[in-house]
Amino acid sequence: MKRIILGLLCLVGVNSYGQIPEGYYSSTIGLEGIELKDALYNLIKGHKEYYYTSSSTDTWDILKEADADESNHENVILIYSGESVNGEQEYNSGNGWTREHVWAKSRGDFGTDKGAGTDCHNLKACSASVNSTRSNRAFGEGGSEVWYNNYFTGCYKGTDYTFEPRDEVKGDVARIIFYMATRYNGDDGEPDLDLTEMVLPSTDKQPIHGIQSVLLKWHKEDPVDDFEVNRNNVVYTFQENRNPFVDHPEFVDLIWGNATAVNTISNDELDCLYTGGVMHITSSTVFYKVDVYNITGQKVLSNKANGSKAMDLPLNKHGLFLIVVDGKRTIKVSL
Repeated sequence: MKRIILGLLCLVGVNSYGQIPEGYYSSTIGLEGIELKDALYNLIKGHKEYYYTSSSTDTWDILKEADADESNHENVILIYSGESVNGEQEYNSGNGWTREHVWAKSRGDFGTDKGAGTDCHNLKACSASVNSTRSNRAFGEGGSEVWYNNYFTGCYKGTDYTFEPRDEVKGDVARIIFYMATRYNGDDGEPDLDLTEMVLPSTDKQPIHGIQSVLLKWHKEDPVDDFEVNRNNVVYTFQENRNPFVDHPEFVDLIWGNATAVNTISNDELDCLYTGGVMHITSSTVFYKVDVYNITGQKVLSNKANGSKAMDLPLNKHGLFLIVVDGKRTIKVSL
C-alpha cells in the first residue's frame, strides 16, 4: 500500500509542480564562474531531508520513483548495470538492489546521515555487486571489464583506482557530481565538497572527487535525456530542490568549462591571463620558479622559468588556484 500511495502522490506531484517553477533560476541571469556557483548554492541549499532508512518515507521510497523503469513502474533501473529489477524488494539480503552514493560518501566522510548522506540527487539504484566494485573510486576511463550476472555491463575498473560507467549514464554521473560540488560548501556543518584532477586512494577521506576533466568530457558526450529530466522532477517533489545542471546543462561550462577566468592579482609585480587551457604569467622582474596549489593546499604543478619574465603553464583544470612565484609572490586565480 505504501508503494501505491507514494506512486500516486509522485505522479500528481510531477504533473502539477514537478516541473521547473517559473522564475526558479532568475537569480542566475548573466552570472558565470564562482558568482554563478554561489547563486545556485543559495537556490538549492536547505532542501527537505529524509532518513536513509525509515518506516516513513525514506530514500528507498524516493529512489523507487526517481529511478523507476519507464516501461514497468514496479521496477527500478540499476545505474551501472542497466538492469531492470523489482523495486519493492529493496536490499533483500543482498539479492535485491542497493543505494549508490555517486559522490562516494567517504569523500568527505558524511556517511548516510541526513543531508549529504541522504541527498537523493546523489543516490542511485544499483546492484550490490557493481556497487562494491565501484567502491569509492574516482570516475576515470579505461581498465578491466566489469561483469554482472554473466554479462559485460559496459563499465571498466581501472588499475589507477578509477571507475568508468557505461556510456548511457556517463553524463548523468557527471551532472550528479557537479550538483554535489555546488550544493555542499561547508556551511551549517555540511561537508565542503570540491572537484579535483587527483585520484585518491581508498582510505583518503578528503572532500574532493574526480576526475574533473573526465567528468566535463562526459557531460558533453552524454547530454541530458528524458529519464534524467523526469528523475530531477521526481526528486524535486520530495526534496524541494533541483539539480541545476540537468535543467541548464550550459551552467557546467559557465562554472568549470572554458569561460573567461576571473583573475585576482595580489601582487603588482605579477600579472596573468588564462586562455585555451594555458596560464600566461608575466612579471616586472625575472623569476625562476612557479608552483601551483589547488584549494586543498596540494601542489598540482611546478615549473622552472630559468630567469625569464614570462611563462606559459598548461593548466587544463578548473577551480581555485594559488600561483606562487619564487616562493613569495602570489596570484590567486579562479578558473
